[in-house]
Amino acid sequence: MAMKAHEIEDLIRAAFPEAKVTITDLAGDGNHYAAEVVDESFRGQSRVAQQRAVYAALKGKMDGPAGELHALALTTRAPA
Repeated sequence: MAMKAHEIEDLIRAAFPEAKVTITDLAGDGNHYAAEVVDESFRGQSRVAQQRAVYAALKGKMDGPAGELHALALTTRAPA
């Protein structure tokens, strides 16, 4: 089952309530999204650590072939 953009945003916001979150449906199929997450908590963290934190916020929705979310192009950073 495909996920809606607001469901992805809700999961990310639960973990990063002050973040600027932008979700884009890349293919119009509810399975391929891009997300940009800008949050102060990322300051001083490596990109890998930032992205792991966001993937953890998705609570397994991308896990395995039966995951609800097939693909997420993720961009993370601290505010400028």
